[in-house]
Amino acid sequence: MWSFDTEPAFQRELDWVRDFIRGEVQFLDELLGSAWNIHDEAFKKHVRPLQAKVKARGLWACHLGPELGGKGYGQLKLALLNEQLGRSRFGPIVFGIQAPDTGNSEILAHFGTAEQKKTWLEPLLENNIVSCFAMTEPQGGADPLQIETTARLEDDEWVINGEKWFATSAKYAAFFLIMAVTDPEATDPYKRQSIFVVPAGTAGIEILRDYTYLGEKEADHAHMRWTDVRIPRESLLGERGMGFAVAQVRLGGGRLHHAMRALAEATKCLEFTCQRVVSRTTKGQILWKHQMVQDKLADAWIQLRQFRLLVLETAWLADQNNDWHKLQQNVSAVKVMMSKVLHDISSMALHLHGSLGITTQMPFANHVMNSFMLGLADGPTEVHKSVVVKNMLKGVEPSTDQFPEYMADKSTARAGEIFNQQ
Repeated sequence: MWSFDTEPAFQRELDWVRDFIRGEVQFLDELLGSAWNIHDEAFKKHVRPLQAKVKARGLWACHLGPELGGKGYGQLKLALLNEQLGRSRFGPIVFGIQAPDTGNSEILAHFGTAEQKKTWLEPLLENNIVSCFAMTEPQGGADPLQIETTARLEDDEWVINGEKWFATSAKYAAFFLIMAVTDPEATDPYKRQSIFVVPAGTAGIEILRDYTYLGEKEADHAHMRWTDVRIPRESLLGERGMGFAVAQVRLGGGRLHHAMRALAEATKCLEFTCQRVVSRTTKGQILWKHQMVQDKLADAWIQLRQFRLLVLETAWLADQNNDWHKLQQNVSAVKVMMSKVLHDISSMALHLHGSLGITTQMPFANHVMNSFMLGLADGPTEVHKSVVVKNMLKGVEPSTDQFPEYMADKSTARAGEIFNQQ
């Protein structure tokens, strides 16, 4: 049975989160730089007390199952929660569900040894440390089959060599999850890579440069070089050659959460614009009364509602069958739409604020740039459109006739055959 109701107890939590984000958390964005710089004194002073409030409320690390101290929320509840958190860069870390740590914690929970969980997972869940997922490479970009970093087994050690690109939070990370080629001769190209857990500070790990993009306050995305990095044999996570399968554990839910945060960003842009258009007068009348402005606002509201329903439907489906592979089409569609929705609405907001909209006093240019980031991270838009189409066309048989069966004359003849038999 389909329902759009939110159970009252959880709605009360969402209401509290909404007020907490708008009343306190979102102002951290103006005070602090990187959300991963957890050892910064300003972070300790301003963020830790807010995290304590979240923990006291019982809303810390809600993505985790009860066995790991979380609420065990399903994807639908997590989506609704992230819809509130996305108004602030610091929303996720205040609630203990920031990327890339959430995905890395899921991998460790599924594939880590008891010792790895104690060493890395437990402090990660408490936000006493942060982590990094090192997968993409300078020459490969969005194509993971172009990974060239190698991990060679020598006696009881893996020796890693290669470069990694746009490794978010690398300079603050206590450990890395790194994907490297372990079986280059494997027939299946998706079974050539493996994932390892590597402590930061291990000899041979080097950050060549940190990059940022317009709108970010700090450079948090590293170009790394790994030279003869030696780690114990047991550093392997999951089975050898199953790196892609291990990585999938972190991707599906993460994309839904990013989508709802993007929805929150776009909603904030629309809210600000609504205030603008009822406050300004041009050409003799209030701004919102101009039909072109009404057209833009209506399109934005409709686009937001459509996108929200797509994400929530996908989250609901995930809760029903817990099989991300079966939801490839939905998840890819969500990934495609999140960047487009944020781009369209933040651009509209920037435009309707006039010259003020393009200044650094307004957040819209940052949101526009973030929309491009969302169109590239975790695979570019084009890749996900291809996934959508491939799933659309599964099982569709080509016509053997030059003229299709749904032409009017053929349909009429078929209708006659059907009804003349009755």
